[in-house]
Amino acid sequence: MVGLRGGQPARRLARAGSGGGGCCWALPTGLLCAYGFFCSVRPSEPFLTRYLLEPHKNLSETQVFNEIYPVWTYSYLALLFPVFLATDYLRYKPVVLLQGLSLIVTWFMLLYAQGLRAVQFLEFFYGIGTATDIAYYSYIYSVVDINLYQKVTSYCRSATLVGYTVGSVSGQVLVSVAGWSLFSLNVISLTSISVAFGTAWFLPMPQKSLFFHHVSSQELGWEMKVMDCKNGSAVQDHPNVQKAPGWEDETKVPLNGEGHSAEKRSMQEQKVDIVKVLRDLWWDLLQCYSSRTLLCWSVWWALSTCGYFQVINYAQGLWEMVLPSHSTEIYNGAVEAASTLLGAVAVFVVGHIKTSWAMWGEVALALFSFLIAAAVYIMDTVRNIWVCYASYVVFRIIYMLLITIATFQIATNLSVERYALVFGVNTFIALALQTLLTLIVVDASGLGLDIFTQFMIYASYFAAISLVFLGSGIYSIIRAYRRQEQRQSRSPENQ
Repeated sequence: MVGLRGGQPARRLARAGSGGGGCCWALPTGLLCAYGFFCSVRPSEPFLTRYLLEPHKNLSETQVFNEIYPVWTYSYLALLFPVFLATDYLRYKPVVLLQGLSLIVTWFMLLYAQGLRAVQFLEFFYGIGTATDIAYYSYIYSVVDINLYQKVTSYCRSATLVGYTVGSVSGQVLVSVAGWSLFSLNVISLTSISVAFGTAWFLPMPQKSLFFHHVSSQELGWEMKVMDCKNGSAVQDHPNVQKAPGWEDETKVPLNGEGHSAEKRSMQEQKVDIVKVLRDLWWDLLQCYSSRTLLCWSVWWALSTCGYFQVINYAQGLWEMVLPSHSTEIYNGAVEAASTLLGAVAVFVVGHIKTSWAMWGEVALALFSFLIAAAVYIMDTVRNIWVCYASYVVFRIIYMLLITIATFQIATNLSVERYALVFGVNTFIALALQTLLTLIVVDASGLGLDIFTQFMIYASYFAAISLVFLGSGIYSIIRAYRRQEQRQSRSPENQ
C-alpha cells in the first residue's frame, strides 16, 4: 500500500490487470466508463428542488432544506465505513451492483413516494448510492497498471461528467422546449440508471481483495512498493514479483482448473478474523499517512469535499431564493450541463499534464481554494441569477480539476488495492465535518440558518482552507530551496 522508504530502484510494478495487455485493462475500464456514464444521465436532478416543492409532493421549503436534505449527509456518513468493509469482503463488483440497485430504488421512490417521512427514507437510499462510489473507484485501480492511474482516472471521471452533461442538457431542453413534466424527467433518469445497472453485471469479478481475501503476508510484503517522492515513480523491492495481488491472470490458469480450485479451497479455508482485519486497517492507515505529500493532498481532499458537498446540495435552494421557479423560466439544467461539460474537458486535459506537483502542489491548492471561496462569495452576495449561475460553473470546474489531480496523486503513492482505504478515510473525514456543519448551520434542530447566511459561511470556510495551504506551501518551498542551497554548498567541499 504505502511505500516503504529506502531501497534500490527496481522495475515498475507489472500491470495489475488480468493479462497485462491493453485489451485486458481496456475492457473493464470501458465497461466502468459506460456504467458511470449511464448512471450519471439523470435529467431530473437539476430540477430536484423544484420537483419537491411542486404541489405534487406538497413539501415546504423548510422541510426540503432543513429536514430532508440533511438526511443524505447523515446516511452517507453512517454507511461509509460498513460499505468500505463490504467492498473488500465482497470484492468490489457486488457493491457496484448495490450502488445501481440503490439508485433505482431512489428514483422509483422519487416518482411515487409521498410525504415527509417517505422522502426522508428516499434520501437514505441515495446515501447508499453515494457511499458505494468507493467500490466503483476501487475496481478501477484494481485492473490497471500504476502508470495508467492518471490517464484512467481522467477517463472514468470524464465519462461520469459527460453523463451529467447529457442528462442536464436533455433535461433543460425537454422542460424549456418540449414542455415535459418533471415527472417524465424522473422516468428517463430511472431508465438510464437501470441500463447502468445492467452494464455492471458484465464486469469481470476480481479473485482477491486486500483484507478478507488476501495472500500470505510474505508475498504481500514483496508487493509493497517504494515511492520515488521526487518524480512519483513506483518501484518494487522484490525483483521476482511481477504482479500485484488482486487480479488473476486468466492466460496462466491451468486448463484442468486444478490450480484455480486449489487456490479457491485455500481461500475458503481462511477464517475471517475481524479483529485482525481492523488491526491491519489501522496499521496500513498509519503507513499511508506517513508521507507528507500524500497527507497534504488527503487533508485538502477531506476539507474541500466537505464544502463542495454543502454547496452543491443547497445551490438549487439558493437559486430558488434568488429567482423563484414558479414565477419564471429557470435554467438549472443548462447550468449543470455547462459546469459538467467544462469540468469534463478540464479533467480530461489534466490527465495529460506533466508538472511537479510535489513542489508547487500546496501553493496551487491555496490559489484555487481562494478562487473557490471568491466564487461562493459572489454567488451569495450578488443577488442576480445569472451571476449565481456563472459563479457556480467556475466553482465546479475548479473543484473537479483539483479533485482529479488529488485522486491520481494519492493513487500513485499507494499500491493497487490499498488506495480504497485512504480514499475511504478521506471521504469519511469530509462527511464527519459536513455532518457537523449541517447539524450546526442547516438542520432545523440546530441554528437552521437561512440559505444566504449558509453560503457566507461556506465562502469563509474555503477562504480558511486557502490560508492554511498558502502558509504550508510557502514553508515547503522555503525548506526545499534551503536544502538545495545546502547541497550546493557541500558540493565544492567534496571536489
